Amino acid sequence: MDLTDRRVVITGAGRDFGRALAHHFAGLGAELLLSARSLEAAERTRDEIRARGHDRVQAFACDLADPASIREFAAAVGRSTDRVDVLVNNGARWLQGPDLLSVSDEDVADTIASGSTGTVLVTKNLLPLLLASDRPDVVTMVSACGVPGARHSVAHEAYFAAKHGQKGFTEALSLRLRPQGVRVISLFPPDFDSSRDPLSPEWDTTPRGAQDPLASQSVIDCITFAIQQPRDCYISAFHFEPMSPLATADGTSAS
Repeated sequence: MDLTDRRVVITGAGRDFGRALAHHFAGLGAELLLSARSLEAAERTRDEIRARGHDRVQAFACDLADPASIREFAAAVGRSTDRVDVLVNNGARWLQGPDLLSVSDEDVADTIASGSTGTVLVTKNLLPLLLASDRPDVVTMVSACGVPGARHSVAHEAYFAAKHGQKGFTEALSLRLRPQGVRVISLFPPDFDSSRDPLSPEWDTTPRGAQDPLASQSVIDCITFAIQQPRDCYISAFHFEPMSPLATADGTSAS
């Protein structure tokens, strides 16, 4: 697989799944534009990738809970490139709590803003650059928590709200943008193992058998497969079978 001619934006690229995805795409030759809530976090991933000999990578700050920060991020990306081929909406805040009263109002607002509103505004502000591509893809890491009827043992209600917001947005966006050639691809993973370091030897030896928990590598493979398909192949969503009825949250990186 070769992505040397793709320009890819990844939010929440400072750690965990977003960082792993950035390293994977770098290995396939993609030009990367990485964001995280703090510039330092994005720069750490950028510097790791550059140390591997891949210099087509830039780092940006983007607070997904702050519309002004999102606008500044999109403007900076626009000054760096004339198109975006793939946008990966990965960044979102995870929130847990035993009941609605267990977290602050600020935590609720930040969770919904970063996960739901942030996804909408990043896509909106980068849409002109996506439409400048001849093969634009919008990939969103939703969660099984965005599936109607899903349950989770520790996820807070605000997290469910954020993920259902992402689901509703991507479904509507897909119908709106398909006539313009934009593919909108959503992933609904349960809990998956995003703990392994993509630069460690254990990354290539992660157990991926039928009885093993879903691994980051398998989710990454799904994304890579979808964006590599011919333009007549429109994969709108990946749904994953959880290991247990309660294992229905995602492993996406915090923004």
